Amino acid sequence: MNFRIADSFTTALGQLPNEAQKQVKLTVFDLQTNPGHPALKFHKLNKARDPGFRSVRVSRDLRLIVHQSGSGLLLCHVDRHDAAYQWAERRRIERHPRTGAAQLVEIEEVCRRETVAPGANAPGAEVPDGEHGPALFDDRSEDELLSWGVPSDWLARVRAVDEDGLFDLLERLPAEAAEALLSLAAGEEPVAAPATAADTDPFDHPDAQRRFRAFTGRDELERALDFPWEKWTVFLHPAQRRFATDDYGGPARVAGSAGTGKTVVAIHRAVHLARRAPEARVLLTTFNSALARHLGLKLDRLTGIDSAVGSRITVKPVRAVAHDLHSELIGQPNMAPASVQRALVREALKGLDGPGFTEAFAYAEWREVADAWQLADWEAYRDVPRLGRKTRLGQRQREALWSVMEHVRAGLAQRSMTTWSAMFARVTAALQEHRARPFAHAVIDEAQDVGVAELRFLAALTGGTPDGLFFAGDLGQRIFRQPFSWRRLGVDVRGRSHTLRINYRTSQQIRAAADRLLPASISDVDGNAEDRRGAVSLFDGPPPELAVLKSTDDETAHVAAWLEARRAEGVAPEEIGLFVRSEAELDRARAAAKEAGLRWLKISDEQALGDGLVSIGDMHRAKGLEFRAVAVMACDEDVIPSEARIAEIGDEADLQEVYDTERHLLYVAATRARDHLLITGVDPASEFMDDLG
Repeated sequence: MNFRIADSFTTALGQLPNEAQKQVKLTVFDLQTNPGHPALKFHKLNKARDPGFRSVRVSRDLRLIVHQSGSGLLLCHVDRHDAAYQWAERRRIERHPRTGAAQLVEIEEVCRRETVAPGANAPGAEVPDGEHGPALFDDRSEDELLSWGVPSDWLARVRAVDEDGLFDLLERLPAEAAEALLSLAAGEEPVAAPATAADTDPFDHPDAQRRFRAFTGRDELERALDFPWEKWTVFLHPAQRRFATDDYGGPARVAGSAGTGKTVVAIHRAVHLARRAPEARVLLTTFNSALARHLGLKLDRLTGIDSAVGSRITVKPVRAVAHDLHSELIGQPNMAPASVQRALVREALKGLDGPGFTEAFAYAEWREVADAWQLADWEAYRDVPRLGRKTRLGQRQREALWSVMEHVRAGLAQRSMTTWSAMFARVTAALQEHRARPFAHAVIDEAQDVGVAELRFLAALTGGTPDGLFFAGDLGQRIFRQPFSWRRLGVDVRGRSHTLRINYRTSQQIRAAADRLLPASISDVDGNAEDRRGAVSLFDGPPPELAVLKSTDDETAHVAAWLEARRAEGVAPEEIGLFVRSEAELDRARAAAKEAGLRWLKISDEQALGDGLVSIGDMHRAKGLEFRAVAVMACDEDVIPSEARIAEIGDEADLQEVYDTERHLLYVAATRARDHLLITGVDPASEFMDDLG
């Protein structure tokens, strides 16, 4: 017997209290192992339109809704007795007449009779004549709508819906139909769903496999029930699949705001390349070990038992790859801590005659210009574009600064120490001398934070192989690196850069609020623009909450009450993240978690997130993570933008860069939230909160 779970079931399961979830899981295990056991009584639902629906008793008041058919047993929903029955009475399982995919469809005529809140212009609502907005999809034929997976009964409603009723409608449609309509609303033409033969099992259709997952063993089933649906599914929407499988003939990039699926595209790209050329090795990389660990987990979920593919993909942070190659080709590098480099800058400034520079400015010049570009002489420093360094320098000032740079270089050489940029440069040179390359392809996630030395290294790593480099990133999340020209380093993605516009992770309300922190369009140095206009989210949700409190004690109490409310709604501790600007504010997050009675774990590069623990970290640690609920705390006037960073500015021309990266930080933290977002500060609060609200 085929045993399947619908995503609607895992969603409903996650909304139950923990004790009820345990009871449900025991019943589900019994259903899988012995569905004919006399204790498992299947009750026919007399009022259900679909004759395949049955209820299964979990406890006195808790019921499973399952669907029995020739292809097996499907777990569809779980709830209290009356609510579970009402859910089944409004739905049916059917094969789509055009695509052939199995769909869980709400019955349109039942939905049309529902009472809609006054003032809501949703499908089926009573709206006075003349107050409807323009129909969004009236110009689309029924044939087109069917090709995108819209159920037959819903065609008229889809063609009549206006902007106000769009999200209510999308929540009632199968996922592939909702995503296609969202693409249209965002100004993009959807890709028709693949059609299958009439004798094909409708649950084998790619769209059905995104919603209905088959299980053959207890271990696999237990894992599925212990983790939310989105934790282990990495299916791509058909509209995005081409970005992962196209032949580009050169470096390529996918961009898009937070939550648009860039990382999933990158992982699918790595798997596609490994399958396309079994002899080729593929690198899947990013800029730190925590993000690399998350990439590895998602890759494992995608490749599953296909160990041959997984074994050809190496998942490592880019620094670890370079460090290993340096050790192999040159020798073990002796890395210079930042404290040593800064001390050398301070030492050089003491003996400097003429123009005066702050230590912060001179150290940034060393790190972001001289060291990043590995400038070996005065002429190279004189001529290098100082992109991202807003302070203009005259000839005399540059000469004075170069003496500082030379002092740092000499000091590191005397200590037999090297910087990361210098190490990357030596490995790059060594690779260029060797014909053999360790990887044929490199797929780079969070590419907006790749530096000059790293990009040169990655280009040498694959040796100019066609389709050798694939990047995924968002300029709006750039928080670690200064901008620079990729073209100047021979990596040109013009004509091979695509922006994703459908947000799969973050609700429409959270996405819209977070986007107010950034410009509508952001361009890189080479003129590749990432336009945020037209972006839409896949689902609706409550608006973000903003709270400015009188004291840190008031903030602690407010966030603790918010956390308790989320827990009461069924949000698990491990699905909650608390973020602050820096380590200095972590105690405020700890205090809120403690007052809410929750245990916490500080996010680090070395440590995975913990079951039953709230994750706490600074905003830089938020990269690549996602949670059902996020609270961003300590957004005070002197905290973000960082007062310390502003105080270090040597020239007001650099102020805008500080403000931009501080906005990016808050954007990153806010967009980790899927369903619930709270942002708090103590009066006077950050000016960024005005932008958000």
